[in-house]
Amino acid sequence: MDPALADEIESAFDGVDLGSGAQGDAAEAGAAEAPSELEQARAQAAQAADELARARADLYNLQQEYQGFVRRSRESAAGHREAGQASVVETLIPVLDEIELARQHGDLTGTFATTAGKLEQILADKFGLVRFGEAGDVFDPKLHEALMATESTEVTEPSIALVLQPGYRLGERVVRAARVQVANPA
Repeated sequence: MDPALADEIESAFDGVDLGSGAQGDAAEAGAAEAPSELEQARAQAAQAADELARARADLYNLQQEYQGFVRRSRESAAGHREAGQASVVETLIPVLDEIELARQHGDLTGTFATTAGKLEQILADKFGLVRFGEAGDVFDPKLHEALMATESTEVTEPSIALVLQPGYRLGERVVRAARVQVANPA
């Protein structure tokens, strides 16, 4: 019990003689006042208990709000981290295109070839960057951007005839669709 409340209850009984058995008007007046003071003490105790329950409910709500904030912050931080990684990788795609063109023309030699290989390996291992789009693959409009189309008797379904620029996927997200020439069945 709260010490202040206990002191108030004790002070409510000051001046009340519980053991004397006094008679007359004075005893009746004291008896009439005692229940009134007791009722006041009980009302104060009930009010204090109500305030305590409200304070506990407010604390519980505040704790729940804080836990929700922490959870949302962690989820948001992960989303921002992924967006930052995607932004860096998207910025490097033109560099990867130049490296691939140099490789196709035989200009990728020496230490530049080693550095280019390490860059591609790091992007693949650390960020999950995957190059896709090869001649002969089945055309998928979700993964490929058709820039040109031809008809061919050699294919039974739309297929990639020529890759103009490879596509890149970061995890499950397509960062850039492969730009291709499509061979349609004749």
